[in-house]
Amino acid sequence: MKKPELVFVPSPGMGHLGSTVELAKLLIDRNEHLSITVLIMKFPFETKVGSSIDSQTEISDSRIRFLELKKDESASQTASSNLFMYQFIEDHKSSAREVLAEISDSASSDLAGVVIDMFCSSMIDVANEFGVPSYVFYTSGAAMLGLILHLQSLRDDFGEDVTNYENSKVELAVPTYINPVPVKVLPSRLFDKEGGGNMFLNLAKRYRETKGIVINSFLQLECHAIQALSNDKTIPPVYPVGPILNHKGRNGQNQETDMITKWLDIQPDSSVVFLCFGSGGWFDGEQVKEIAYALGRSGYRFLWSLRRPPPKGKFEFPGDYENLEEVLPEGFLQRTAEVGKVIGWAPQAAVLSHPAVGGFVSHCGWNSTLESVWHGVPIATWPLYAEQQVNAFQMLKDLGMAVEIKMDFKNTIREASTEIVAADLIEKAIKHLMDPENEIRKKVKEMKEKSRLTLNGEGSSSASLGRFLDAVVDNNIP
Repeated sequence: MKKPELVFVPSPGMGHLGSTVELAKLLIDRNEHLSITVLIMKFPFETKVGSSIDSQTEISDSRIRFLELKKDESASQTASSNLFMYQFIEDHKSSAREVLAEISDSASSDLAGVVIDMFCSSMIDVANEFGVPSYVFYTSGAAMLGLILHLQSLRDDFGEDVTNYENSKVELAVPTYINPVPVKVLPSRLFDKEGGGNMFLNLAKRYRETKGIVINSFLQLECHAIQALSNDKTIPPVYPVGPILNHKGRNGQNQETDMITKWLDIQPDSSVVFLCFGSGGWFDGEQVKEIAYALGRSGYRFLWSLRRPPPKGKFEFPGDYENLEEVLPEGFLQRTAEVGKVIGWAPQAAVLSHPAVGGFVSHCGWNSTLESVWHGVPIATWPLYAEQQVNAFQMLKDLGMAVEIKMDFKNTIREASTEIVAADLIEKAIKHLMDPENEIRKKVKEMKEKSRLTLNGEGSSSASLGRFLDAVVDNNIP
């Protein structure tokens, strides 16, 4: 008898692939007959993200296999930087088609469906060609999913153009948020008049064609948002199965991790503020100095992941500085040597799990937000790009689980913000964040306990995962 096989298509990048692999592990643990093929798309440039992708594929379970897709080199190379990701994914469709054909012709496997990443909706076309259902794995939160579906509906059903609100003080009533959402925290790409905004909403339009949407979130964290999605009959069934996290982090960096862990081991519990801004996060020299002044004056111990900007005009991720003194204030490293450590790439999961860490200055990427909740470490919000501003808004206003440095700061992977956040504002937020009597700290600790239960036994995410497997493997109606 043929055994069911799912094909996962994550978008390139560490955050999306990591959570995809963890979801695959959860699924095969729950169903002994299921196998999964993960299709890998690698960016053409070499970064540490690439080595992380390699480490993700080094797992021992034979029921998960990884295949690297080949890019169609004959495809158009003229996409603008704002459309680069969409075109890059499109250029891998023919290679994905070959993999699905191979599985369909297999004597041992039954192609049960294709699970696409939130940016890979064009792959729905490939699933349709083989007559198999497609599902979305949405690696951001339920509230954000509801936001883009709402904006897509405003555009397509009511003729409302969100770009008209750019730079305005308009606030939008969005069903998945408790409070009205200020336009200033919407993702910048929505206002791209060169096509990026429409492409972003077109992703959401295609989600409606799928058989279901798996969300990396959990009911206790986003109860309002998940209920709103479930009540909307124009949206496919949603399956909140989080928090899905890669607790081991990235392999191959043992020496760096050991050095950081040894330093944390000699710090008092909850005494260190950790600053880390994700794989795409960086600041220019002036802003770096303001952060340094704030840390020096705050009086708190710190661990700061400081990244070098990518080359100008290139779609690349930040790297590490060869000489930190070139960007930090003169004498800063010497003055803070007893209380602080400035590093390059950070093993974020390992750091957040350490008892010495008491606060997290974060870009509010969704994976990082979930990690902070899982480890019970409160966040000070400093969003940079993508959906990070609206994540910060949700944590601050809807959930009351964060301290604000900024909520609407906007950087990109390629361009620095013209806004400079002053040292006194950063210092004030860090002191509030690290206050042991802070009510936010207590809220986050309570949510930590809830997050640990949701995937166990009869927890809400465990039940949701079971319903998804029923829908996919047994072809039951969810």
